[in-house]
Amino acid sequence: MRVRVWVFVLGLLIFNLLRLMASLMPRILVTNDDGIHSAGIIALAEALDSLGEVLVVAPAHEMSAASHSLTLTRPLRIEKIDDRHFSVDGTPTDCVTLAMNHLLKDDLPAIVVSGINKGGNLGDDVTYSGTVAGALEASIYGLPGIAMSLVQRTNFDFTQAAEFACELVRRVLGAGLPRGTLLNVNVPPGPIRGVQVTRQGTKILRPTIIEGTDPRQRKYYWIGEESLTWNEEEGTDYEALRHGVVSITPLKNDLTDYRALEEFKQRDWDIVLETQSK
Repeated sequence: MRVRVWVFVLGLLIFNLLRLMASLMPRILVTNDDGIHSAGIIALAEALDSLGEVLVVAPAHEMSAASHSLTLTRPLRIEKIDDRHFSVDGTPTDCVTLAMNHLLKDDLPAIVVSGINKGGNLGDDVTYSGTVAGALEASIYGLPGIAMSLVQRTNFDFTQAAEFACELVRRVLGAGLPRGTLLNVNVPPGPIRGVQVTRQGTKILRPTIIEGTDPRQRKYYWIGEESLTWNEEEGTDYEALRHGVVSITPLKNDLTDYRALEEFKQRDWDIVLETQSK
């Protein structure tokens, strides 16, 4: 009888200890723009599971190039797949917004990780990227955000990128990020050979416009693959990927051009009012 009591007490202690440990582990919100069933987000969530409680709130379908758009013209629906996975019929920004203000509002995450995207998000593409938008929305709520992308077009193997994401998230959870800052991370295929902190590059593009006619004889236009080159100046994300190393670019939601701001402050803007009054 005494042995049974001690076994019960020991089991109760272990149960409470595990509950305490679970409560101390950080919550990690994972989203993407390739959709909740994408191999990239599955690999990312599995890799981050060792760091804390991972919750996935992601678009029900692919929402590539959705940018930082928020759905306001129709209602959104949330489908609970299980206790840790929720799909939303909207954009990555919708997903993070619903997670922060509804699904996780009583126990907010410590970080938001977006990805792993199928393909790079480099240079000017960050303004179109739904992957980057997911991390950007985190910064608006004062949370660290990380956007992860695998710079590859076919035969995606997310193993190395997911392992790198896990270590990077571990470091950010420990050291934090400056408020309002997110990290845009682009990983080349294969084993990690190096890391470079970079600035955003630029590209020169010409999109392919495909013209067609639908069954009702109405014209339609489809923006297709881009013909492009890019600026591989030293210190840019493009240059880092050309050398086969990971690019980490700190970004901010604040789009103010501070150098131009000082210049424009020196100009006489009263002349605009004088012109209007005439």
